[in-house]
Amino acid sequence: MKRLVYCALLACFAAVCAPVHAQFDFKVTLLGTASPTPRPDRFGPSTLVEAGDQKLLFDAGRGVPIRLRQIGVPIGRIDVLFITHYHSDHVSGIPDVWLTGWLAPPFGRRTAPFRVIGPTGAKAMMAGLESAYALDIKIRLEDEKLPPEGIAVAAEEFDKDGVVYEKNGVKVIAFAVEHGAAIKPAVGYRVEYKGRSVTLSGDTRYDENVVRHATGTDLLIHEVAAALPALLAASVPMQRIIAHHTTPLEAGAVFTRTKPKLAVYSHIVLLSSEKIAEPTLDDVVAETRQTYKGPLVLGEDLMAFEIADDVRVRPYKK
Repeated sequence: MKRLVYCALLACFAAVCAPVHAQFDFKVTLLGTASPTPRPDRFGPSTLVEAGDQKLLFDAGRGVPIRLRQIGVPIGRIDVLFITHYHSDHVSGIPDVWLTGWLAPPFGRRTAPFRVIGPTGAKAMMAGLESAYALDIKIRLEDEKLPPEGIAVAAEEFDKDGVVYEKNGVKVIAFAVEHGAAIKPAVGYRVEYKGRSVTLSGDTRYDENVVRHATGTDLLIHEVAAALPALLAASVPMQRIIAHHTTPLEAGAVFTRTKPKLAVYSHIVLLSSEKIAEPTLDDVVAETRQTYKGPLVLGEDLMAFEIADDVRVRPYKK
């Protein structure tokens, strides 16, 4: 707990002191910061970016609608869902966002097609979900008289780096990342608005393409994976998992090279076994500090960041 408070205070003091009267219309909220491990305090990977009049969702892991309800954002108000890759922990919440956001109560009420943008595979995935939930949709159309436009799907795909979305001054740039030879496609995103930016690494190893697209960004949200040396020595499967991600030492090097105003860890992967404990968050910070000395925050679910001339951290208050 002391470490988390320290990290937040460090970020606030070093890079987060925004003017008192600043108007924040560029905000990022971590909806889920976990790995596939079921944790009651950390839900599946997902990040909400609010820029101007738009609400953009990046990945939809376990529990996204619950987190949206906690911060008072109607599920049906999401303008676009962006997908980084097709590992189940990043997409398992999509049916819930899509279907529950269509329902009539205030938490839903979507009346326009559910828009999804992702690398190659997005159309096939959404077509499969439409088939899987066809009976539910048929029943609700007939019984609840919900608008058919609200359950329609508008899926778009891309297969190269570049701008994948642009509207009302908001630009989203996708870039390929290296998550492993068999885990393709996998991408990260950079969101630009009013001369400011947030970059999301997606799931990735140390990758020069992340450095290229994140350099100079205001807020860099990066994944991290860690395991104690004893676990890696004893487990080949754990070695494979670590090889698909960025270690704290490597992430620190990314932060040092890209120089964000604030670096944030999300999608925190802490590996363990029945006999060997997972590393602590203190371990993650200590290893990161070997290669990075700048502002750093360990992300928590529902932690928010307001982006203006500087970046202000807003821990979640119940």
